[in-house]
Amino acid sequence: MGRVVVVGAGRSGLGAAGHLAASGREVVLTEGKPGPDPAAAELLSNLGVLAVWGSHPLCLLDDCEEVVLSPGVSPAIPFAQEAAARGIPVTGELELAHRALRARGDGAVILAVTGTNGKSTTTDLTAHLLKTSGLPTRACGNLGIPLVEAIAGAEPGTRFALECSSYQLETVRDFKAEAAAALNLTPDHLARHGTLEAYRAAKVRIFQHQTPEDLRLTPLADPAFEALAPGHGLSARFGWTCPDGPGAWCDDHGTLWLRDTHGEHPLVNRSRLLIPGDHNVENALAAAVLAERGGAELDAIREGLRTYPGLAHRIALCGERDGVEAYNDSKGTNVDATLIAIRALPGPLVLLLGGQGKGTGYGPLRGALEGKLRRLIFLGEDIPRLEADLGDLPHTSIQAFDEAVEAALALAEPGDQVLLSPACASFDQFRNFEARGERFEALVKAWSRG
Repeated sequence: MGRVVVVGAGRSGLGAAGHLAASGREVVLTEGKPGPDPAAAELLSNLGVLAVWGSHPLCLLDDCEEVVLSPGVSPAIPFAQEAAARGIPVTGELELAHRALRARGDGAVILAVTGTNGKSTTTDLTAHLLKTSGLPTRACGNLGIPLVEAIAGAEPGTRFALECSSYQLETVRDFKAEAAAALNLTPDHLARHGTLEAYRAAKVRIFQHQTPEDLRLTPLADPAFEALAPGHGLSARFGWTCPDGPGAWCDDHGTLWLRDTHGEHPLVNRSRLLIPGDHNVENALAAAVLAERGGAELDAIREGLRTYPGLAHRIALCGERDGVEAYNDSKGTNVDATLIAIRALPGPLVLLLGGQGKGTGYGPLRGALEGKLRRLIFLGEDIPRLEADLGDLPHTSIQAFDEAVEAALALAEPGDQVLLSPACASFDQFRNFEARGERFEALVKAWSRG
């Protein structure tokens, strides 16, 4: 067999290289950034994988059988385009993992989740419900652990709750999930996809190869997903009204319901959820459908919904002093996510906005802030765009993250909430949103001690 070229030395790329090397394949990894990265280089050397740093030489395509792109690498790069022109399959890590699971044939079940917002929480909550039911389960994918790593050593019949980004779905070929959900779609990652239509097209690829035995879950609030999805799987819907067929909904009294082939089942009242906001009701509905499809029992789903604590960096209360609460929503990396966070809290708000912008305007935040804004704190690289869009509202602009947070905490009055929900990526000052959130929590902890 010819060599496999893995493009990108992030966690997904390294996981793919390790999986292929363990399978006895000849593997070359190429990384466009100058290197080598010491930790990655040592790992690849131990795996027997040749690494090329700083470029993607086209000569690596000679005698190449397959190219595996990391999610952070666009299929539009010349290396991938040349591979496609030569007829070399260009795939991704999800494809490798699915191929291995199919060959294993041990009853593993993939429960996949995509969407602009809420997919991490829904994936993690799905795993929590399955574990509560006593089923072998691993949460993986864009959530943190690549699927290709998660399958290693998994016992037969494991349920894989899998978060899928649009970047990952761009390169799937035969990948399919026994149950797949698309939660929502708002403008994001347009620098990569170009248009909202192309972004949606990448998302619906999660349904592309489903069979009539598989489940397709889409939101009642966005019928375009159902209209564009390939109609192979069994359709289920979720939202705020009762669907015509299988699915889940929340009624006017706040009770969450699940409908399956056996009838309609009350789950819990939304007041029993530990995670706040309408958006988390929607996440809980989707997770309940997926978990039930994965074999979770109804009583376990009810218990799991009541006990799920939520993920870090998602509207998480992290400190309080003198009647002021501080909330970490560092995962709020786009305007729609920040809208959700604003609506989840009563106010008045001191809201920290900014970072590395995504090319979308901040105007939609204006209406949600009406009547609940104490002050905006603009920070980071996208301050000019924030000032252009929201500069007529009470605000202070501070470039450095630490100084911005300290100013927000100092400006807050008793009864206020200080909310970090930046509506931006973190890469101007941090390696990822987790690092940004951890720094915020450290500053809040020091402040809360007085």
